Amino acid sequence: MLPSGGRRGLMANIEHAIWNALGASGLMPRGLFRLEAGEGPDGLRSGVLVGHLGGGFWPVFRAWHAMHPGIADPLDTWSKLVIGAAADAVCGRAVYPSDTPYQPFQRWAMRAEGLKVGPLGLLMHPEAGPWHAYRGAILFEQSFDFDEHRPVAHPCDTCAAKPCLSVCPVNAVSLVVLDVQACRAQLASPQGEPCMTGGCLARNACPVGAAYRYSAEQQAFHQKAFGG
Repeated sequence: MLPSGGRRGLMANIEHAIWNALGASGLMPRGLFRLEAGEGPDGLRSGVLVGHLGGGFWPVFRAWHAMHPGIADPLDTWSKLVIGAAADAVCGRAVYPSDTPYQPFQRWAMRAEGLKVGPLGLLMHPEAGPWHAYRGAILFEQSFDFDEHRPVAHPCDTCAAKPCLSVCPVNAVSLVVLDVQACRAQLASPQGEPCMTGGCLARNACPVGAAYRYSAEQQAFHQKAFGG
C-alpha cells in the first residue's frame, strides 16, 4: 500500500519507501519529475529516477553476477530485478533505459536533477562529474506535488583546461559532438586495449568527481558493453 498523507507528503513518503525497498543494492532514488505529454506509457504522470553516484552498487552486482554466470546483459537483468521489486513495493511501474520503446531518460534527468550534458555525451553531476548513471525509473498514475529542480552549476562551464578534449587518441570527443563510431572502432582495434581495460581516457581525465570514479574492473565491464 502507498503511504498516507497529502500529495506533497505522499511523494516524499514514496521516495523514502523506494530508498528502503532498494535496500543494500547500492542504488538510490535520483530525483522526481513530471511526465510531459507524449512521454512514458499512457496514464502515467509522475516518476522517480533510480540510479547511483559512483560505483557503490558494483560489489553487490558483482556478487550477484558470480552466482548467475552466463546471463545475457547481466547488469540490465540485475537492475530490473532490484528496481522492479522496489516498484512493486510502492505500487509503481518500472521502466528501463535498455527497453523499447526507449524512454527519454536524459530529459527526465535534466528535469529531476537540473543536470546538463558534457563533451562526453554524459550528464555532468556537480559532485560526481561523469561517474554516475540512471538504471531505471518508477512511474506513477498520480500527479504529485513537489518543487521543480532548478538547474545546477554545470562543471564544464568553469573547467578552463578541459582535459577530456585532448586525451582521446582518435579525437572522438569535442564540444560539438561525440564521435561514437570512431570511439567504438578504436575499442575494437589493438590500439584500443588501454581504453578497453583501463576505461575511457577522456572520462578518466575529467577533474570532477574523482572520489566517485569507478574501479578499473567496473570501467572495463562498461567499456566491453559499449564497444561490443
